[in-house]
Amino acid sequence: MTVRTTVVVGATAVALATGLAAPAMAAGSDPHAATRQAVRAAVQDGVPGVTLTARDGRSTWSTTAGTGNLKTHAPRTADDRYRVGSITKTFVSTVLLQLESEGRLSLDDTVEKWLPGVVHGHGHDGSRITLRQLLNHTSGIFNYTADETFGRTYFLKDGFFKHRYDTQSPGQLVAIAMSHEPDFAPGASWNYSNTNYVVAGMVTQKVTGRSYGEEIRHRIIAPLHLTATSVPGTRVTMPRPSSRAYSKLALTATGPTYDVTELNPSLASSAGEMISDSADLDRFYSALLKGRLLPPEQLKEMKTTVAVEGIPNAGYGLGLIDRELSCGVHVWGHDGGIHGSSSVAVTTADGRRSLAFNFNGDWSGDSDAVIEAEFCGA
Repeated sequence: MTVRTTVVVGATAVALATGLAAPAMAAGSDPHAATRQAVRAAVQDGVPGVTLTARDGRSTWSTTAGTGNLKTHAPRTADDRYRVGSITKTFVSTVLLQLESEGRLSLDDTVEKWLPGVVHGHGHDGSRITLRQLLNHTSGIFNYTADETFGRTYFLKDGFFKHRYDTQSPGQLVAIAMSHEPDFAPGASWNYSNTNYVVAGMVTQKVTGRSYGEEIRHRIIAPLHLTATSVPGTRVTMPRPSSRAYSKLALTATGPTYDVTELNPSLASSAGEMISDSADLDRFYSALLKGRLLPPEQLKEMKTTVAVEGIPNAGYGLGLIDRELSCGVHVWGHDGGIHGSSSVAVTTADGRRSLAFNFNGDWSGDSDAVIEAEFCGA
């Protein structure tokens, strides 16, 4: 199952889901054998390399496959940092829910209350859109990454190599969306829009006086000791250790492969600019589902989902996706894609079992198969 949740044309995307224990494995068997096979299959399918870490209670297991550098053939490592794309959204939503628990905002506040005149034009009306509707993608706000000019400029070969170091402000990204009509009236339907979370990041700054990145560092990264996690802003390089990231920079999965590691992630802003590694993502989602980051009321709000049209086994909460796997196990989490990087992080509802992994290519590989293998053993 796929849901277009990324900021990249052609990136692999997967929607996720409430947790029970996975089926018991036969005594003496390798509980991760199916996962290893699924990871190798992704490489055989064309993904340059995979890094994966799973956590079960205090036990942590990692595996890698393929290469982290097509020129040097250096392998991927379990400690690789990578761009996590839309996984950023769960961090942003967590911050807003913390602010609500502190009485500094309400999810029923309108966007207009906090950002007067920002969401306006071609039928958009911020006075009719709530913060909750931003977080669960029922606002109807047009997705700026669906703008054809933006796509040609940043996601296709000629445009990318000319503009990869451009800086985009949140206001500029929202203005692109405002040049289009809304997808639907607020609350009338569901459609994934990166613009929603750019606006959410702007609201965070208006409420706190600090950028969304500063709030994430203060409220999540530092308390959880997420030493591999960062909000890069306009920094174009990757922290070490990391692998290279590859893309076709085309609307097809064929043709030349390009190194797209360096880019200015401001084009993703609070919709998808963060960097992390698999161990940190496991720790974050486990802490979140265990209630370490949000009071019970806010965690319940985050886990209240709306239907995703055409995908019967998934629902979208507030920056958190609920998915039932083929074996009946439920997992919560998010996926994320950005140039040359496709990532997934999921955990069971009790926060005990977690999985996070990354493909360093954005045109192939079956993320669903890896999740199913780890939690269902098939």
